[in-house]
Amino acid sequence: MISRLVVVPHPPLLVPELVSGAVTDTEPVRSACLAAARDLASHSPDWVAVAVDPSGPRLVEGVTGTFRGFGVDVRVSLTDHASPAAPASPAADDLPLPVLIAAWLREQAGARSVRVHLVPPDLPTSACAALGGRLAGSPALLVLGDGSHRHGDQAVGRPDDRAEPFDSDVHKALATADTAALSALDPALAAELGAQGRAAWQVAAAVPGAWRCTRSTFLAPFGVGYHVAVWDA
Repeated sequence: MISRLVVVPHPPLLVPELVSGAVTDTEPVRSACLAAARDLASHSPDWVAVAVDPSGPRLVEGVTGTFRGFGVDVRVSLTDHASPAAPASPAADDLPLPVLIAAWLREQAGARSVRVHLVPPDLPTSACAALGGRLAGSPALLVLGDGSHRHGDQAVGRPDDRAEPFDSDVHKALATADTAALSALDPALAAELGAQGRAAWQVAAAVPGAWRCTRSTFLAPFGVGYHVAVWDA
């Protein structure tokens, strides 16, 4: 049964080699994510992860990939069993960003393995709940997903006044381990605001457990909402 659950975003800026000119500016997000990942690794060396990508639903495990598509050939693996000298898998350049970030966090935190369940961004809330119930057999769950990308003048998408209250509600739900509030998020509104983490958060909300939040942070330094939280059962 899952007894620790960690929520993090998955922007490329977490990887220092990809933002050599902005390492200092991106450090707060990186530090928050690494602290949460280390909390997860201290609880269990083997993780299950859930993240959002249009290629879902599918399970990705045991592969080596690279951030070459994001500008630098930083290689990462989902498992310690891969040889550091082994070439990246044939589709390494095509691995979705959340899979690469899950692998990078695993390595940075010293965990042994992570298996990533990818779900499509439009996965209905009922299907998210069903998957959450099926993930209950692992002790540690990594949940990857970004908030709205429409915050203020630096917004990646068009600025939208609804972004702040939306991510405020998500932050409050994560900080209080309010699974009902996460389950009640409107998929249509999340899609309009570019909040791709919605489906992953709703999967997490359906994982059985009496949860309490032990760590919660929200940052939006570049117009994108980044949520970090640690829940213990």
